[in-house]
Amino acid sequence: MLNRSMPNRSATTGSVRLSTSTDNPDTLSKRGAILAASIEIAPGQIERQPEVLKHIPPATRTYIVDLGTKSPKEWAALCRQLVNNGLEPVPHIGTRRLASSQELRDRLTAMTEEAGVRDVLLIAGEADRQVGPYKSSMDVLETGILDQLGVKRIAVAGHPEGNPAIAEAQANEALALKQAFSVRTCADMRIVTQFGFQAEAAIAWAARLQAAGMDLPVHLGIAGPASITSLLKFAAMCGVKASSQFLAKKGSAVTSLMTNHTPDQYVKPVEEHVAAHTACLIKQFHVFPFGGIARSSEWLCARGSWNSDARAVFEQNGKALNLGSTGITPQKFG
Repeated sequence: MLNRSMPNRSATTGSVRLSTSTDNPDTLSKRGAILAASIEIAPGQIERQPEVLKHIPPATRTYIVDLGTKSPKEWAALCRQLVNNGLEPVPHIGTRRLASSQELRDRLTAMTEEAGVRDVLLIAGEADRQVGPYKSSMDVLETGILDQLGVKRIAVAGHPEGNPAIAEAQANEALALKQAFSVRTCADMRIVTQFGFQAEAAIAWAARLQAAGMDLPVHLGIAGPASITSLLKFAAMCGVKASSQFLAKKGSAVTSLMTNHTPDQYVKPVEEHVAAHTACLIKQFHVFPFGGIARSSEWLCARGSWNSDARAVFEQNGKALNLGSTGITPQKFG
């Protein structure tokens, strides 16, 4: 079994001081709360365009989308390729796509033993396509398989702008069950959300969760830089309710197919709120790179969410699995 130790969050290497997202609230407030970010990648990009991984700083949580087409061995190979590039693989597990408990166990066993996976994202998947015993993420959590195989870090889904398949009250009840599970089992859990366009809605949603007694950290989904047409296409596919409002707000600008979107108008109000309200559940961003990973990476490095020096330092020190020993400070938070 592959042995991977956790990175040292405060290490330095040479003259390069790598950024960390574990700053205390006072530091965050002083620098304007530039939040760190994780990112998503499709299996096909890893297989056909492995060079894109070089755009992601080492130790960044890199989520692999579950398209329902990969075998356990293929999943392990995808995760191992991320590990070899110094990244922290976080495979999606679409629970309703799992045909049996054996399929779940086989996939997790392959990923943990062959790639050292210790972090996953559980999502229910399509509401009308349950092919096996699992109706929800909670069903998988209750099996105990994740704990048995050493997967202690678990992300679950959140929808600040609503989920067309479920009412908000029902969604919040499901999140409350997952929080109770984290308390009962000491699992290190977080909420990773669907992307959205309305900062105020996201902030208010996180506040409602907190008022209801939730304290799981929120990694807020954002759409990376992309053309407006690409963005709206993905918004419609993902059922993001704000897509039509976003289109209306852009008005005549959208008539140009070359019009581009940057996330700044979304992330800045969120970061300002986090700086002013340090108890806010929102702890970092999660990027959906609809305009490409290279483009999202350029934007994240320019704004300070990612460290542009980290990749070079990692390459100079070799592809060691213990990133802490090479001075790589992770981009993870929460």
